[in-house]
Amino acid sequence: MNLKNWLAFGAHADDVEIGMGAAIKKETESGREVIICDLTEAELSSNGSVEIRRREAKEAAVILGVKNRVNLQLPDRGLYLQEEFILRMVSCIRKFKPEYVFAPYWVDRHPDHGNCAKLVKEAVFSAGIKNIKDPDDLDAHKVKNIFYYFINSTDRPSLFLNVSEAYSYKIKALQAYPSQFIKTADSVDTPLTNGYIERVEARDRLFGLEAGTAYAEGFIPEQTYVTNNL
Repeated sequence: MNLKNWLAFGAHADDVEIGMGAAIKKETESGREVIICDLTEAELSSNGSVEIRRREAKEAAVILGVKNRVNLQLPDRGLYLQEEFILRMVSCIRKFKPEYVFAPYWVDRHPDHGNCAKLVKEAVFSAGIKNIKDPDDLDAHKVKNIFYYFINSTDRPSLFLNVSEAYSYKIKALQAYPSQFIKTADSVDTPLTNGYIERVEARDRLFGLEAGTAYAEGFIPEQTYVTNNL
């Protein structure tokens, strides 16, 4: 079976795991290559450090079966629609040639997540235009669709993926980020240190209830599907 690549973008390491960690494990177990591209090193995070976050991201990737995880080192809290940023993302898309691209849902309490979604949409479109030159001078590549995953939003997905069998790996991947999700005497109190993993699991259980499974992850596709048969 020749499974084509997926490419999942996140503003920070742990974004992709929160939204679609179980889906990634399910696909890598089936033989698909899933690449994670973190846009920033989350250098402004209240807890942890760049070095700690790098180690945590690497461990989480191993848990999910991700062999390629890259970081574009764009500025944390500076993810605006700049040509330089878009073209660096275009290079990433053209290098890995994914069939589908994933990004955070654009409605989110954290502005970086919404801005990441906007940048991904721009980069996917530009990656398919041959006369747009990226820094690595790679050939154009057209992505079939963008799927938006959920981080903090509670909007209703239009697509559910049954991830029940892989869900324990998602929890392990999130637990690989103790600097973000585990409260210690030295940590700054944030929404992430107050039962955040439990809330993510509760959301995915609710999605599973709607989908008729134990756990599901929700997505919203950029383009609707056309099919000849139900």
